[in-house]
Amino acid sequence: MAAATLARRIGRSGVLPLCCRLPAWDRAARPPPGPAQPPGLPLAPCRSFSNNKIQVELDESSGVAMMKFKSPPVNSLSLEFLTEFSISLEKLENNKACRGVIITSALPKIFSSGLDITEMCGKSIEHYTEFWRAVQEMWLRLYGSNMVTVAAVNGSSPAGGCLVALSCDYRIMAENPKFSIGLNEAQLGIVAPFWFKDTFVNVVGHRIAERSLQLGSLHPAPEALKLGLVDELVPEEKLMEKAAAVMAQWLALPDHARQLTKTMMRKAVLDRLVAHREEDIKNFISFVSKESIQKSLRMYMEMLKKRKS
Repeated sequence: MAAATLARRIGRSGVLPLCCRLPAWDRAARPPPGPAQPPGLPLAPCRSFSNNKIQVELDESSGVAMMKFKSPPVNSLSLEFLTEFSISLEKLENNKACRGVIITSALPKIFSSGLDITEMCGKSIEHYTEFWRAVQEMWLRLYGSNMVTVAAVNGSSPAGGCLVALSCDYRIMAENPKFSIGLNEAQLGIVAPFWFKDTFVNVVGHRIAERSLQLGSLHPAPEALKLGLVDELVPEEKLMEKAAAVMAQWLALPDHARQLTKTMMRKAVLDRLVAHREEDIKNFISFVSKESIQKSLRMYMEMLKKRKS
């Protein structure tokens, strides 16, 4: 079934099919299926699946999957992209051979530009509901995944793109001062929801998160490392090698101990959104439907068009 068709069906039902199953963070921990791949060795894909926006290759011998965003020009998180992302995560989570996933971009200079502005401008209430539910689902699956998740950030990653990286267990960024990362929603006249904020605070601490969120800051790679927003900087050509080495290090631990520790650290934040999910959707619709916000979004879209031309 095409992702766009699935997205439309989700909209009619109001509930993502993925939600019918227990979230990854509430499942019993899996026993480790085997030893991790030694550090630095290239991933040899044994099984792959690809759709319009995302390509996934799984090396069943090492238990490591490579997920690449491939939605030109900037990997924006559209409804279709978010639907495919959640489905891809579910497939990997349900595959007992998969223990970890490295998330990166197939496009040069950009990891993800964040939420697709066109999904939030001039659309119906039903569309806003469908879109925001898909954003929530993506985060619940990624932040609560039983798998080891490593973000190999090979380009700029503002707003929702930053959220994707923040939701992973470990973040490695290409050592390029032209690349930046941050939750810059305030620059667009948008307020990051509480679960964006909670994820950010859990990574960098309250004071840095508060200042960065209020200013809508985008942090160049060296500054992002200094703030703890990313864990390591490496030369661009070494990024995937380093990601494989980090993954091997994490997978050397017993899965059950790591998974239960991750659940202990993250469950309260995940449960907060689950408990207030419908309220969060209503708040998003109320906010994004305001004419002042729609005006800000239209102005931003016009600015982007001028840049392209």
